[in-house]
Amino acid sequence: MTPDKQKMKITRIENGTVIDHINPGSALKVFGILGLDEDEESSITIAIRVNSGKMSEKDLLKIEDKFLTPKESAMIALISPRATINIIRSFEVDEKHPVELPEKLTGIFDCDNPNCITNQDREPVEPQFEVAEKEELSVRCLYCDNLMDEGQVTHQLIQES
Repeated sequence: MTPDKQKMKITRIENGTVIDHINPGSALKVFGILGLDEDEESSITIAIRVNSGKMSEKDLLKIEDKFLTPKESAMIALISPRATINIIRSFEVDEKHPVELPEKLTGIFDCDNPNCITNQDREPVEPQFEVAEKEELSVRCLYCDNLMDEGQVTHQLIQES
């Protein structure tokens, strides 16, 4: 294979966000939880299972003219904790930082315990969780102590989007 065929052929964006080093096969989950399927203004590039020097494979998203909120970055950290956010301005990387999982998560997803006070219509309480374990993700509801693992959190995030 010639060196030209080994290069990624993904166009650069002028301004916006590149979410790099997404876990292989997770780009569509990130796309969904960010609600990008409803974004009619941004040009979006999705790359799935591309070669990477840092990881054997990775996914990435390029989102023209969109800059992520801290809440959106936290949602990405829940799905892909090793992802990197690149802020692009005038075709250049202006900022680069890893996603960070905050110690406390508020209003990002629902508790999956149907008896939790946050799921009662008569109680307008915003769900709050603390991160119990970062490596093998688990979060604990601050209201009912329900423990949710990565699969349950991902399910709630996708259900919310």
